[in-house]
Amino acid sequence: FQDQAMMKTMSGGNCTLNVPAKNSYRMVVLGASKVGKSSIVSRFLNGRFEDQYTPTIEDFHRKVYNIRGDMYQLDILDTSGNHPFPAMRRLSILTGDVFILVFSLDNRESFDEVKRLQKQILEVKSCLKNKTKESADLPMVICGNKNDHSEMCRKVRSDEGENLVSSDENCAYFEVSAKKNTNVDEMFYVLFSMAKLPHEMSPALHRKISIQYGDTFQQKSFRMRRVKDMDAYGMISPFARRPSVNSDLKYIKSKVLREGQSREREKCTIQ
Repeated sequence: FQDQAMMKTMSGGNCTLNVPAKNSYRMVVLGASKVGKSSIVSRFLNGRFEDQYTPTIEDFHRKVYNIRGDMYQLDILDTSGNHPFPAMRRLSILTGDVFILVFSLDNRESFDEVKRLQKQILEVKSCLKNKTKESADLPMVICGNKNDHSEMCRKVRSDEGENLVSSDENCAYFEVSAKKNTNVDEMFYVLFSMAKLPHEMSPALHRKISIQYGDTFQQKSFRMRRVKDMDAYGMISPFARRPSVNSDLKYIKSKVLREGQSREREKCTIQ
């Protein structure tokens, strides 16, 4: 890597990984309660579906990739559907790079919430762009979950969801089933493509590596030994914790004041 100052370190157990700040991204998952946000995140991270519902306050996950020798980091913020703290939701939007808005196809109110969230994201990000003079696109997927349910249960038509994204080439609509794992991989593939991220970050397009291999994850010998089999690897960090609110505020302030050109955020803390 060219500049050690542009590195971000992720430490976990005996594992230390250096990821260029320019390759570090945050994915924010938003939507009403009980629409399946955490189930979609679980499918992405572990390929599993949990039948038991547990309300989410806010969950933070981190996945690190070695793709053709380059390191990438994806932080995932799985937000509460109740939005008990509007300021925190706004901060989550401000610090997000890619977004997934989830509603349930059998719940009209959850679809209306997604429409409100889409409007809020566009307004908040537009305000930030005006202050920072950024011209970056805003990759977003609107996701209608539970398409495994009977058509008799459907409360939102497909064309209604498609209309929300028809005027924005950086926004896509998918109907998925986290339970049956229908269209989930395709949704992430399109999201990462819109964000100009390697499509190998999609769940089905990289090899899953255990944390025990972390020390060799970015070593040249590891890459060269495995490159004939597959040149994309992903590893979940079990020790990652959400950066502090203060850290996120400083990050946004630095962007607005043009104090820092890097995408540095607070290092994760170890439990």
